[in-house]
Amino acid sequence: QVQVVESGGGLVHTGDSLRLSCTVSGLTVDDYAVGWFRLAPGKEREGVSCLSTRRYTRYYRPSVKGRFTISRDNATGTVYLQMDNLKPEDTAVYYCAAGEGVAILVDSFYEYWGQGTQVTVSS
Repeated sequence: QVQVVESGGGLVHTGDSLRLSCTVSGLTVDDYAVGWFRLAPGKEREGVSCLSTRRYTRYYRPSVKGRFTISRDNATGTVYLQMDNLKPEDTAVYYCAAGEGVAILVDSFYEYWGQGTQVTVSS
């Protein structure tokens, strides 16, 4: 059984930083994609960033490029999303997702999802 668990959300002020963590367990392949998505009230879910575990591919949506960094600890398999210079428009529930396909910021490509973690950025 595949499990995806996120952690690290919280309430911060504009310009602050947060680091989200994602652990994926139960996958039988070691080459898979991990993506971060977010859902804000009144908006559609959007892709934030993603990576492939065995290939050095990283993707970011334009609005977070230069502020967010996705990385993976190869020893533990944990995927991080370092979010710097946070803005109120980053407020959303952030979801981690895993899939056996290529890394792409399209939610339908991911089979396994975490429960989400709330990130709130006050102005």
